[in-house]
Amino acid sequence: MAQVSSTKPAVRSLPPLISLTDAAATRLQHLYATAHEGQLLRVSVSTRGCSGQAYDMSFVSQPGDGDEVVNSHDVTVLVDRKATLFLIGSQMDYREGDLESGFVFSNPNEKGRCGCGESFHV
Repeated sequence: MAQVSSTKPAVRSLPPLISLTDAAATRLQHLYATAHEGQLLRVSVSTRGCSGQAYDMSFVSQPGDGDEVVNSHDVTVLVDRKATLFLIGSQMDYREGDLESGFVFSNPNEKGRCGCGESFHV
C-alpha cells in the first residue's frame, strides 16, 4: 500500500492589500488631524464609468462589517471587502498639479482605463 506524504505545501505570501506612498500618508495625516478628525478613509470600487469600475473614497466614523483595516506609514485606511480582489497589491498616491490635486491609484490588476481616466477594468 502506498504511503501518502503528510508534508504541507509551502504557503505563498500575498502582496499587501494596498499601500500608501509618503505623499498619500502625509495628506491623510493632515486630513485626519483637521477636517476629518475622528474619521477614517474608506476605499471601495463601484460600477460606473466607460470602463466599468471606479475608485470610490469616503470618510466614515467607524469600519463597516467586513472592512479590511490597512496600516501603511502609520496611517489607517479601510478597504471595502467587495473591493479587495480588485485592489490587491495597489498603491495609493497623492499628487498635486497646477490645476488639480488628489489621490491616485497604481493598480497592477488593471487591464485598461477609459480615455478620461475616471474608470478602469480588470
